[in-house]
Amino acid sequence: MRLAVAATAPLGADVLERLASKHEIAYLLTRPDRPRGRGRRVGPPPAKETAERLELEVHQPERLGADFDPGEDVVVVAAYGVLIPDAALDRALWLNVHPSLLPRWRGAAPIERALMAGDRETGVTIHRTTSELDAGPIAAQRAFEVSEEDDFGSISSRSAEVAVELLDEVLPEPSFTPQPEEGVTYAEKIEPADRELDWSRPPQELLNQIRALSPHIGARAELHGRPLTIWRARLEGDELVPVEVQPDGRRRMSYDEFLRGLR
Repeated sequence: MRLAVAATAPLGADVLERLASKHEIAYLLTRPDRPRGRGRRVGPPPAKETAERLELEVHQPERLGADFDPGEDVVVVAAYGVLIPDAALDRALWLNVHPSLLPRWRGAAPIERALMAGDRETGVTIHRTTSELDAGPIAAQRAFEVSEEDDFGSISSRSAEVAVELLDEVLPEPSFTPQPEEGVTYAEKIEPADRELDWSRPPQELLNQIRALSPHIGARAELHGRPLTIWRARLEGDELVPVEVQPDGRRRMSYDEFLRGLR
């Protein structure tokens, strides 16, 4: 099929690449280039990088006006992050890829919040984009288990894979079922406070927090008087043991290497 894709973040870039291997992509709709990284240099969003590598047309409006015309019958939305006006929604079928089992974890950070909550199961929902946040009727949904080894990166990759499988089922003849009214929860965006590890909390909760923020954000802590980011950790009995850390201003390293540096 010929599709337009609206995507910005890495999950959207992954979905775009997988869709492009099976369908004709008319263009990518993504957010404008922004300052990125420690140096705050202006750079393209991940989905644009993918589109340029695939030699796809790219559009980057700051916002979508009510007069926006997709020009295609179907737009796949995946981690786009821009409000779509009702008038534009009426001009095409906008199918949203949401990496949770809606109505659980509507909102900006469904993968992170599912991992932080210790969910043993998550999944992907394909639903029609409506004006209410992640509340549109469902076209397809599939669950999968969350293992103790999973982090944001592995769940995101699995979600993109499942999303494209579901879209291949849905696109030929979409049909929709209203979302249940029970079980609605919201996945608020990750704020700086969400990164800080509180050592008074149970070790399993701390590990869940670290997994939820790796490899893209990182959990913050102070160990042996040094501020650092913890990227990976494990449980040994009732104790949380860091595995991979990054002291401020330095590269990532094993926790053992960090300890040797202290000595």
